Amino acid sequence: MRMRVIKKYFITGLLIWVPLVITVWVLGLLVATLEGFVPGFLSSESLFGVDIPGFRFVLVIVVVLLTGIFAANLLGRTMVDQWENLLGRIPLVRSIYNSVKQVSDTVLAPNGQAFRRAVLLQYPRAGSWTIAFVTGTPSGEVADHLPGDHISVYVPTTPNPTSGFFLIVPRADTVDLQMSVDAALKYIVSMGVVAPGPAAAPGIRPAPLSPAAGAQNAPGADS
Repeated sequence: MRMRVIKKYFITGLLIWVPLVITVWVLGLLVATLEGFVPGFLSSESLFGVDIPGFRFVLVIVVVLLTGIFAANLLGRTMVDQWENLLGRIPLVRSIYNSVKQVSDTVLAPNGQAFRRAVLLQYPRAGSWTIAFVTGTPSGEVADHLPGDHISVYVPTTPNPTSGFFLIVPRADTVDLQMSVDAALKYIVSMGVVAPGPAAAPGIRPAPLSPAAGAQNAPGADS
């Protein structure tokens, strides 16, 4: 009986400390990563002779903010364009920079549609449902080979959503979800434990996916 009570209190303590410790660890990792970009001669020790905790982190935030203000005017925009043109002439740097910039512009743009909407689709086979995030619509040569209306989606893995699968699926085979992207992400990371709240509007029952379409969406279907 005593062991059961001790176990109960221990689990209760874990439920309090585990989220707090992980949150502090993630924030510490983020701060340490940002501070690593600041050269040593700009540290508080070099400038003031005193170690000021968090000085480099604040410096990074200020530099990013000032860069945004500077790039918002015509002169700053012109200098940024010239800098990008210079980077575009370096073979290896050009490939890396252009790829990263295109992704960041798509994801971080205020008017962008990437990762702004969650949908439900059948994956990795017909009858199995998962949550995905809409990243856009196919274009160019890819769109020319796709009959009908398709969308591009990202299916994250759990509990690590930074890895996942990129799929191009018919829009008709997806179901729009009323839940926010944050709620959907929590649902995925928690492996379904943290269920999202009730939708603002009555949900739409998913339409059955044809076996052919399900097999087409399944991984390795083209192999």
